[in-house]
Amino acid sequence: MTPHAIRDRVCAICLALPEATTEGGRHLGFSVRGRRFAWLIDDHHGDGRLAIHCKAAPGENTAVAGTDAERYFLPPYLAHRGWVGAWLDVEGIDWERVEALLVEAYRLAAPRPLAAHLDARE
Repeated sequence: MTPHAIRDRVCAICLALPEATTEGGRHLGFSVRGRRFAWLIDDHHGDGRLAIHCKAAPGENTAVAGTDAERYFLPPYLAHRGWVGAWLDVEGIDWERVEALLVEAYRLAAPRPLAAHLDARE
């Protein structure tokens, strides 16, 4: 997939969530009612990589990052707050897992009534 197609897919996943919004340019932030739940990071500090950073439940970030260091990592500046990262410039992106990380991040940031809409959709 091209970086543009990956960006479009991440946006489609996030913006399908109730009241989710996005802002930014090269780095896109995704929020719900003013609370950030994810970032799409493109070439952070010139690293040439494409990734997402997602809010995660306590301890979940280290558990996810420990499963596959080629795909998941602890993002700088945010890992100490429980966030987890996923590389999107790797071969064979696991889109189900990426979507699960983004949806869980949304659940953690969204007010309970909005998060409950997700349960009703499932």
